[in-house]
Amino acid sequence: MSGKATGASASHARRILIPHDLAPPPSPVVMRRLAVKALGGESMGTTWSVKLAVAPGTDLAPLQRAIETTLARIVEEMSTWEPDSHISRFNRAPPGTWHRLPDGFYTVLAAALHWAERTEGAYDPTLGAAVDLWGFGPTSPRHTRPDADEIAAAHARSGWSRLVLDAENRSALQPGGISLDLSSIAKGFAVDEVMRALRRLGIAGLLVEIGGELKGEGVKPDGSPWWIELERPRGACEVPETRVALAGHAIATSGDERRYFEASGRRYAHTLDPRTCAPVTHGLVSVTVLAGDCMTADALATALTVLGPGKGPAFAAEHRIAARFVSQNGVRLAEQLSPAMAAMLD
Repeated sequence: MSGKATGASASHARRILIPHDLAPPPSPVVMRRLAVKALGGESMGTTWSVKLAVAPGTDLAPLQRAIETTLARIVEEMSTWEPDSHISRFNRAPPGTWHRLPDGFYTVLAAALHWAERTEGAYDPTLGAAVDLWGFGPTSPRHTRPDADEIAAAHARSGWSRLVLDAENRSALQPGGISLDLSSIAKGFAVDEVMRALRRLGIAGLLVEIGGELKGEGVKPDGSPWWIELERPRGACEVPETRVALAGHAIATSGDERRYFEASGRRYAHTLDPRTCAPVTHGLVSVTVLAGDCMTADALATALTVLGPGKGPAFAAEHRIAARFVSQNGVRLAEQLSPAMAAMLD
C-alpha cells in the first residue's frame, strides 16, 4: 500500500517528492468556488475512496454510481474470485480455444505481457495456479508450505510466453492449463478507469485510491496538489517520512506486510517469483513506484520486487523508473531511491 505511515516518529526531518512535470494549477478564482467532498465503498476485495474538488451543492449520487459501475465491470471481467467472470471462464477453457476479451481485460492482459517481456519473466500474469496453491487466491488460506510436487504442477501451468494475443480481434488463445491472475495490475487499472469516468463527468480535481494504490489529477481548491504520505514498512523509524505530490501521477506499492502466512518459523509473502512459483526469498520488504498511470505503477511495483534488491534498482535506473526500495538489513530497514525518484526530492 502507498497510504499514510503509522508507527514511531522518525528522527529524520519530513521530506517531500515533487515530480518535475506537475501541471500548472487552474485559475485561483475558479478553484476558490470549489470544496473537497469524499466518496467511498468496497470492491475488488478491498476498499476504495475518492476525494473530489466540486462546487458546493453538487449531487454526488451520479458520481458514486459511475464509480461503482466502473468497478463492477472490472470485477466482472478480471476477478478470479467470481466463477462466472471472463477471466475465470478463460482459465477453465479447453486447450487451443480463442476467446474475445472485453476491452478492459484485453488492455490489462496486453500490458501485463508487455512487462513480462521487458522484465524477462520477472513479471508474469500466468501465475494463477501458483497463487491459489500458496493460498493467496480465492482458495482457502494455507498454513503450511506446499510440497515440491505441488509447486512443480503449478509451475507447469504457468508461462507468459505461451500466451498468444490477437490485437485485431482483441482475443487471446488458451494454450491449455494456463491460469491467469491479474491481481498485481488490475487494481491500478481500476484506479485509472475510475479517474477517466469522473473526468468524463467534468471533475477536474480528484484523488482516487483503491486498496492503497492512488492517482491524483488537478489540484485542491487551495491550489495545492494532492499530497499523500508514503507508508513506512513495519513502522520503521529509520525510513524517512516522505510526502509525494500527486497531480497527474499515480503511485503503487508492493510489500510483504499484509498478505502472508508463517510456517515453521518462516514468513511466506504473497509476491511470487515466476521462476520458482514460490514467494520471493530476498530481503526486499517494500517497493513503491511513481508513474503517469496507476496500471503501470502497479505492475512495476511487483516486477521490481521480484527482481530483488540488486536487479530491481538496476532495472529502475536503466528504464528511468521512479522507485523507492526498502530492504531488511539485519534488524534495521534500509532505503534506496532510484535516480528518477531521487531527482524529485525537494
